[in-house]
Amino acid sequence: MQAGRNCPLDYRLPADSFAREPLFDCQTLYVVGGLYGNRQALHALEKRLAAEPDARAVFNGDAHWFDLDADVFADIEARLAAHTVLRGNVETELGRPGNDDAGCGCAYPDSVDDQTVARSNQIHARLSGTVAQLPGMAAQLADRPATALVSVAGRRIAITHGDEESLAGWHCARTALATAARQQALQDWMAAHALSVLATSHTCAAAALCKPDFAVINNGAAGMPNFNNGRYGLVTRISTQPHPSALYRAELDGLVIEAVPLSYNHAQFIDEFDRQWAADSPAALSYRERVMRGGEDAPQAALLGGFELGQTLCAMGAID
Repeated sequence: MQAGRNCPLDYRLPADSFAREPLFDCQTLYVVGGLYGNRQALHALEKRLAAEPDARAVFNGDAHWFDLDADVFADIEARLAAHTVLRGNVETELGRPGNDDAGCGCAYPDSVDDQTVARSNQIHARLSGTVAQLPGMAAQLADRPATALVSVAGRRIAITHGDEESLAGWHCARTALATAARQQALQDWMAAHALSVLATSHTCAAAALCKPDFAVINNGAAGMPNFNNGRYGLVTRISTQPHPSALYRAELDGLVIEAVPLSYNHAQFIDEFDRQWAADSPAALSYRERVMRGGEDAPQAALLGGFELGQTLCAMGAID
């Protein structure tokens, strides 16, 4: 298969990935997928965590993408060290330089056009050059786990980048989660593993589903806009108490599961983006319009059942 659509065999998650004991228990958990090398979004998250000193954060992959500058890449890595960090397809492929079979490792479905796939492979190739400038970085990225099992108030939370079967799986995309067959399969899988929530990312489009016995939440992207009502990222928050800034939320067995906007300094981010990626670069061609104008969908498009919109309204260009 074409690089970028190919799904390597080692992306397959072991069947017992979520059969172990949780890494930790907390009262509030943030799950941060798709930071994409946005240092301003990371700063906004750090401010949120400082306001909730007992909260824990898990970065569930693709923390890097736009951080072509080696100093920016290294700065993000240094700041991630304070948290639990998983690898997504970006980190996995950057961790095995010289192997271009999988390209970016996104495992894009047929619905994504070939030009987008090709540009993602080009971004990955250039980012590999950045990693090569940082001694030991490839091994550091490759050494990260692909999954985490944690506990929030005693409820077991599964965290992965793609889905429960593959590091770059697309079965937690909106179209998949909307089907009755997929919902039944998730219900059976989560019951078998005594799980309350599956938190994921990867598809770059937020999705949220809550049923009586389980919830699945895909935060889309922490490091760039997800919706058409503002230039903000999105992170997952799971807690015993609601957050006043939640964009949408559901309640399940004593847990509040939310998508929380991450309003970052857009002007600083776009300056840093443009400094690293020229107007004709693959990153600019694929992402700059979304970074500037927001996503195509309203927040309601992410809600597949059981979640309700909160009171937060994010104005276009809001800066934290």
